Amino acid sequence: MLRPLDELLAEVDEVPWAVISSATDYPEGWLIEPHSHAKHQLIYAIEGVMVVHSASSQWTVPPSRGIWMPSGHVHSIRCVGSVKMRSVFVRTDEFPELPDEIRAVSISALLSELIKASVSIKASYEPNSREARIMHLILDELTLLPTLPLHLPQPVDQRIRTICSALQSDPADRSLLSDWSDRLNLDEKTIQRLFHKETGMTFGRWRQQARLLLALERIAVGEKIIDVAGALGYDSPSAFTTMFKKQFGKTPNHFFK
Repeated sequence: MLRPLDELLAEVDEVPWAVISSATDYPEGWLIEPHSHAKHQLIYAIEGVMVVHSASSQWTVPPSRGIWMPSGHVHSIRCVGSVKMRSVFVRTDEFPELPDEIRAVSISALLSELIKASVSIKASYEPNSREARIMHLILDELTLLPTLPLHLPQPVDQRIRTICSALQSDPADRSLLSDWSDRLNLDEKTIQRLFHKETGMTFGRWRQQARLLLALERIAVGEKIIDVAGALGYDSPSAFTTMFKKQFGKTPNHFFK
């Protein structure tokens, strides 16, 4: 049975160690309510897909990738399928040079194995022990985390939020800027300007990113590429695969391997 979130938060934040790890398995569809930590956190799922939300952004995180969550940032996590989560927590006063922005990151094979080994370390350890060396190596790896393009900014402006919510609810929607201009009684150039101001992306780029991140969720739970491509509004599986590889560097079939 899963422990209450406030109990887990208190336990993590009260431990005086510079670095600690934890392991929690969540059932399909589980929602971790909005919360924050006094420590920095690396959130890593060895199985399952996480959709992480902050106040103004979301990240879709497949297996073998992770989220760097600096201390103090309120976030929630939705589990797509069952998720085996492994986390590393780092005291901010001990390592102030670590990143202060949320980002999706690549997890190396070395870091993955170090994290898996570290979750069994529960008691205080000697400075020159194997346990201490594992934790020091984790810190070394945390300074080298490559950022991944798994980020989808969420706008504040209600007019742009209306468009974004509609596109995420119906990713196959092929409405043009002119269509949204008519629906919202808003000039096309104004929509583009607001999209760039609110998200840093054009309308078309944001819609493409939203579709591809939804694709990650669907593929992760076993949907066929041909079905995913159709559901997301692509003309063919090959068109979807080409766009997927352009964004993520791998085809859908190889991305989860």
